[in-house]
Amino acid sequence: MASDTGEQVFASMGAPASYPVRVVDVLRKGSYLLTVDDMIAICASIRHALADPQVLGVVVSHGTDTMEETAYLVDLTHDDPRPVVFTGAQEAADSQSPDGPGNLSRAIAVAGSPHARGKGVLLAFAGSIFPAAGVRKSHTTRLDAFANPDFGTAGSVSGSGEVSVHAASHGFAPLPLPGVGAGSPRVDLIAVYPGADSVLLRAALQAGAAGVVLQGTGTGNANRVLCRDVAEATAAGVVVVTSTRVEAGAVVPRYGDGGGADLRAAGAIPSGLLRPSQSLVLLSLLLRLDTPPAGIAESFVRRGTLPD
Repeated sequence: MASDTGEQVFASMGAPASYPVRVVDVLRKGSYLLTVDDMIAICASIRHALADPQVLGVVVSHGTDTMEETAYLVDLTHDDPRPVVFTGAQEAADSQSPDGPGNLSRAIAVAGSPHARGKGVLLAFAGSIFPAAGVRKSHTTRLDAFANPDFGTAGSVSGSGEVSVHAASHGFAPLPLPGVGAGSPRVDLIAVYPGADSVLLRAALQAGAAGVVLQGTGTGNANRVLCRDVAEATAAGVVVVTSTRVEAGAVVPRYGDGGGADLRAAGAIPSGLLRPSQSLVLLSLLLRLDTPPAGIAESFVRRGTLPD
């Protein structure tokens, strides 16, 4: 439960952890209420914990609704070989069969494992380990709630704490973590659907959006009206990124007549394999760092592809 303290969550395991644990409370609220500033605060707390050289790794107990966003922001800014492992629960702590204690126990085993060192930020859930980039909640209620269709799994962890990590870290240089005074540029997510017009896009621009993530259809398509207004937006300095509502596969600017090729001609940046949730996180971070549009496009090209 979001109202439980860290000590209460830790005590719920009911068995000794694989490694000694120090509990730190950062936030206690449902993850569906988090802001980007909250996520930056979590990043800062992780850095503070890793300032202690005796720490082997960090586990973040996080609500499942926006775990994919926070984990990716940490991944973008993580500058330490020691692992950061996100986990959470699908069942409430007071349910007959809560899954949180088992997930937490396994996440602690991963965070302390030498096999996870140098693998970046991971998400451990229901025995599977995923890289943060590309991970997403794939089922609303099932216990194995997460998947990573394009980037794959990073390994597994058993109920007894045996860890197998096979995926290498992506190897990108970490981005700076914005400070408190870095500003909060507005970034909006707008869906494309049959018959969509530009009302929502124009409302976002009038509200002062510095960036927009367009959740396109198929390979990242829209329509002629949206393409026209995306061109006006990018000409005015707004950064537009095109992602897709499709579960897996890359955004490929292939079609004209309002499709992805026209969006790219209008100045939109394809997100590659990054889905709307993580595209929004990357764009928000880059805008807070005052990255020019060309640098933003380059970052999406690199981070939206599979590692070599």
